[in-house]
Amino acid sequence: MPFPTLVYMATGDPYPRLAGALLEVSERIQEISAELRNLGPASPTTAPAPETTTPEGTTPPPTGVPQTPAGAMAPATTVPPGATPTPGTMPPIGSMPAPPEAGAVPAGAASWQQFSPPRPPELPPTGLWDRAARDGAGSRILAWAGGVVTLAGVVLLLVLAVQQGYLGPLPRVLLGAALGLTLAGIGVWLHRNPHARTGAFALAATGFAVLYLDVVAATAQFGFLRPAAGLGAGLAVAGLGLLLAVRWHAQAFAVFVVVAAACAAPFLTAGFTPLLLGFLLVLEIGATPAQLIRRWGGLCLAAGIPPILASLAAVATLMDTEPADGPLIAYLALLVGAAQVLLAAVSGLVRPTESLPAGLLLAAPAPVLFAAGLLPEAGAIALPATIGALLLLVFALSRLTAVTLPPWFAPAAGAAGSVAVLQATVTAFHGPAMPIALLGEALLIALVAWSMRYPAALAAACLFVFVGLSIAMSTTLPGTLVGLPPEGRVPASVSVPAGLTGLLLAAAALATCWVATRQGVITGEGAIAGWLLGGLAALYGATGAVLSAGLLISPDRSGFLLGHVLVTTSWTVCALVLLLRGIGSVPLRVAGLSLTGAALIKLVLFDLSSLDGLARVAVFLVAGLLLLGAGTRYARLLADRAPEVTEAR
Repeated sequence: MPFPTLVYMATGDPYPRLAGALLEVSERIQEISAELRNLGPASPTTAPAPETTTPEGTTPPPTGVPQTPAGAMAPATTVPPGATPTPGTMPPIGSMPAPPEAGAVPAGAASWQQFSPPRPPELPPTGLWDRAARDGAGSRILAWAGGVVTLAGVVLLLVLAVQQGYLGPLPRVLLGAALGLTLAGIGVWLHRNPHARTGAFALAATGFAVLYLDVVAATAQFGFLRPAAGLGAGLAVAGLGLLLAVRWHAQAFAVFVVVAAACAAPFLTAGFTPLLLGFLLVLEIGATPAQLIRRWGGLCLAAGIPPILASLAAVATLMDTEPADGPLIAYLALLVGAAQVLLAAVSGLVRPTESLPAGLLLAAPAPVLFAAGLLPEAGAIALPATIGALLLLVFALSRLTAVTLPPWFAPAAGAAGSVAVLQATVTAFHGPAMPIALLGEALLIALVAWSMRYPAALAAACLFVFVGLSIAMSTTLPGTLVGLPPEGRVPASVSVPAGLTGLLLAAAALATCWVATRQGVITGEGAIAGWLLGGLAALYGATGAVLSAGLLISPDRSGFLLGHVLVTTSWTVCALVLLLRGIGSVPLRVAGLSLTGAALIKLVLFDLSSLDGLARVAVFLVAGLLLLGAGTRYARLLADRAPEVTEAR
């Protein structure tokens, strides 16, 4: 009876049967391997005994033992107990080892537990519910929730008067300080036990937040500290707490202190006052070393966003009134914006792979732009101009130097700086000078984008062109000036700004489209749409410039007619130049044909009905002769170029 059957009958367990079957198969494979080695080529000399592989712990047969011929049955040999039979021999039935007991593994065979299916690995929690169900999550939630509730109780203690009247302001402040020190001390004591770290973080963070709010209340509500002394004490408390967070490597500790103090402070300062902005700036200053040392992006946002929101809220509450704190709020908003720019720049240098500093740059000018309305004209110009210059300086630092900054840093600084400069320009200039200044800045930005090889700056150029065109169409270059004959004399104070605005509009639109095409910003159908919009704006500007030249020659109806004759003629000449120069360039040919079509449409729809007398005759004759001559020349050039194209093919 086979060995596996004996094992199965003895134990009744299928696993020993499987292990015995595997052992039998292994022995049979060893026998076949030995027989194949014996079938090698015969040698005239005595062949050495074939090497046999013996299991670890056994002795190979001695040299000189007769080997079994290939194909013959090996005689039965007695195998000592515990020894493994030599390959090529069959142990007698009587010498087989006894069946193993239940749960035992035969010698030389693998454990059958290896053949059982492996237990699937435990996956880390992914969802919010799974994370909340992890060991320790509940304790953390309870600890931090307790800190929030404790802070709410402290705020009620410091703000609300006790109805019985036996607890005055000073006892309340002292009680708040004692509570904060006690909580912080217990947290430091618990931190020595690794299993109590969660409670230690929550207790210590709550204690330092209570101490900071106690300083705010003692300064803003009860007047026990002067503002300068209160801000200094707040900086010391915040700095000490955040230093402990750095030592413990606990970002949650630091974020809780900053966010809790920033959210509760407005209740103690009776609204969004200048003193509140000062305390929020102190929090940001105290958090800056911690977030730079540990590179905590969450702490960077937690400290930077509250001053911005508080500045906007303060400006919104004062916008409809004329309070005495208006200028102070405006200049504090400038200080807040400048602090965000500097903090973002330093954070970007320390953490060049994060994009959070770019978000601070985008939000930095918001308080300044709104607070400018609280100041007279000079201050309303100075505030956005200052923050805009600072942002553009950061943009130049990121583009012209070898420092490594986050990828979105330069676009954010350029975009925010452009918006600030736009507001300063609109505030500084009035009347005809406003569109001239805006279009001049648009042309300058397009040239800067070309020289710095920075296509993203073209977005600012398009913004300035759009705003300049919108203002020009309602002030210096309206549609009535371009399309309707004047009823009287047009003074030079009207025609000169109109001509200058038209020139700058045409130059800025064409320069922006050209730079965008050369730097690959617009391609394919996008290039067609971009050139169509830019071409229309340039045509409007060029029309205004040429018409203004005619009005300068004759500031009446005659000058208007002369100007339109010059406009149609100039369009035709430019179209023909583009066609003749664009023999081998598809974009130039398309532009030339489009301009030719525009000139013909103007001839039929405008010149034929609006012009009269010699002006109508002159414009049709001049335009017709130019088209005839150019058409002849264009056909000859195409004919001369045809053989070259054929040879090239």
